[in-house]
Amino acid sequence: MTEYSNTIAATLHLQTQQVHAVLDLLAEGSTIPFIARYRKDRTGALDEVQIQQIQEQAKFLKEFNERKAFIEKTITEQNKMTDALQDKLNKATTIAELEDIYLPYKPKRKTKAQTARENGLEPLALLILEQTNADINAEAEKYFNEKIKTIDEALQGARDIISETINEDAQIRAGMRKLFEEGATLQSAVLTDKETDGAKYKDYFDFSERIATIPSHRILAVLRGFMEGILRMSIAPEEEKALEKIEKSYIKNSLNASVEQMKKAIKESYRRLLQPSLETEFRTLLKQKADEEAIDVFAENLRQLLLSSPLGGKRILAIDPGYRTGCKVVILDEKGELLKTDLIFVHEKNHKIVEAENIIRHLVQHYQIQTFAIGDGTAGRETEQFIKSLKLNIPIFLVNEDGASVYSASETAREEFPDYDITVRGAVSIGRRLMDPLAELVKIDPKSIGVGQYQHDVNQFRLKERLDQTVESCVNAVGVNLNTASKHLLSYVSGIGPSLAENIIKFRNEAGKFESREQLLKVPRLGGKAFEQCAGFLRIKNGNNLLDASAVHPEAYSVVQKMAEDLSVNVGELIGNESLIKTIPVKNYISETIGELTVKDILNELKKPGLDPRSEIEQFEYADIYKIEDVNVGMIVPGIVTNITRFGAFVDIGVKQDGLVHVSEISHQYITDPNEALKLNDKVQVKVLEVDANRKRIALSIKQAQEKPANAQRKNNSQSSQKQKDLSSMNMNDALGLLKKKFGR
Repeated sequence: MTEYSNTIAATLHLQTQQVHAVLDLLAEGSTIPFIARYRKDRTGALDEVQIQQIQEQAKFLKEFNERKAFIEKTITEQNKMTDALQDKLNKATTIAELEDIYLPYKPKRKTKAQTARENGLEPLALLILEQTNADINAEAEKYFNEKIKTIDEALQGARDIISETINEDAQIRAGMRKLFEEGATLQSAVLTDKETDGAKYKDYFDFSERIATIPSHRILAVLRGFMEGILRMSIAPEEEKALEKIEKSYIKNSLNASVEQMKKAIKESYRRLLQPSLETEFRTLLKQKADEEAIDVFAENLRQLLLSSPLGGKRILAIDPGYRTGCKVVILDEKGELLKTDLIFVHEKNHKIVEAENIIRHLVQHYQIQTFAIGDGTAGRETEQFIKSLKLNIPIFLVNEDGASVYSASETAREEFPDYDITVRGAVSIGRRLMDPLAELVKIDPKSIGVGQYQHDVNQFRLKERLDQTVESCVNAVGVNLNTASKHLLSYVSGIGPSLAENIIKFRNEAGKFESREQLLKVPRLGGKAFEQCAGFLRIKNGNNLLDASAVHPEAYSVVQKMAEDLSVNVGELIGNESLIKTIPVKNYISETIGELTVKDILNELKKPGLDPRSEIEQFEYADIYKIEDVNVGMIVPGIVTNITRFGAFVDIGVKQDGLVHVSEISHQYITDPNEALKLNDKVQVKVLEVDANRKRIALSIKQAQEKPANAQRKNNSQSSQKQKDLSSMNMNDALGLLKKKFGR
């Protein structure tokens, strides 16, 4: 698809050779993470986002040109292609423009205009289009026949022909499309007798907002109400403006009988054909736009969650808390292997506190436990209280368990633990999630992790595509231990996939742990191309070659060896020796295959080989509150950001029900996107603004828990007013309706 390089480069403001290089590499079977990490010299250091944009632009242009070729072929076969028509097609830049040009030639069901033409009324329509001072009624009588018996029928048929002509006028459609873009509003109203059933859509019972400014969450809310049969909706500009715009193109004389018929035809064309057609088009476009924004939010949240701080290899006692059925306890070793399971009862009437204390103390001592991991769902805080009361002086972490129940009942969990029930699997997942969030979360469908916004309403194919790309990007950014990784983690490594991941695991089980990256070439069906793509992202600790534990690609090992030789040291002495590495002149190691950017990457990697890009984990303490009834307005308490949407952030303050911080309550500085100020898992102080215990809703503020900076920008009245409007319309319905937390996970 390199023929699109110039167009894509101009669209994305990149150099043509950069785009050409990316398209070449993609055509060769290279993955986006591989291109971004190991082919910087060819692409000019384009990042994953830019490479993804190039790929998507190329896909669009391919589809555009295929559609254009089909339209040209169809019109040519009708013997209707002209130089002027071909020129119009050549100048079209969007699919919509192509379709407008194609519309008059497109095979269609029988229309009113076709029926009128069959009834011989086309000459009358042409006469009206000329807008002469002819006696239209007298002219209409000339076309009476078996099917046309009155003047009104003749004139209506002529108007039907004119209406279709106007609707199929590409220039008119382009003008109407622009009018919709600039001035159309999305309006919704409740259907008769649906007020009670649709109470959650109350804010949209009488709603209107310009489509140019409406945010994605409101589009999706209205569309959901529309699809559920609660709301009716329309998308249109002011009808007068639309009719006036068409009349400017078609009305050429002062008022006479023909002009009157023309105005009627224009109104009929707009109401019956143009407006419904463009409403459908814009409903689709708005849905696509809202989908992309919601998917962007989900993908960014997922990225932040996957890159959460790992605890690392520790002996963990993990607990999946419960009331009536007890708390499932599991012991995991430093590699996450299950060593022991048990069950304790510490809540409600069935509690056996003394027995539970003895079990925990014995397990801690016998297995030399280093950390507790407790699921933060049902009974989580209460279980944390119990463990704290034992005063064992061991770190305790509450672990977000969204999706743990999905994993525990999955085929993946059954494969890993065929002899254990779902409660044990859930507890293992909680412990492993603390140890390495990325390695554990890749086993769970991202949609079940609880960080999305309207994820069930958006295009599911596009959502899966983006989320898979996000997981792949995160896995490759961190790197994977070849000798401990699960097949699910390996399947996201560049160039591997599920089938090769299975083969790698099977080879590892039969031949023992990998001693070098080169051994990968012995894995069935893992050829040279797959090795090229995956090798740099796989790590082998304590292997035959020290560089196998780093992100240096095997294709560059000889460069490192040459560096070491030139410094009269061995590779082991070079790795990690920053002062020595700083003396290496980059230009000495540039060649036809290894460029300056790659050499610099190698030197940076040698300074801290295999460095995990994720930050170190920090302990967190909630306030001494455990249920929503403990929360009072005015409290300032610590919390953890658990989900970010376009309109605000959800914060867990330890009461099983997350609170909402509206975007207007995040920062003293004016922001439009919570991501400007917050990231998932951020620890924040929040002030309680509102508590509705009956509906389990909490409104919070971050900025009111802080001192206002002296240089904080003042919000103008209109911004403040709009934010208050958003707050009132969102936080009690759409926003908090998204809240998914802690009850049965």
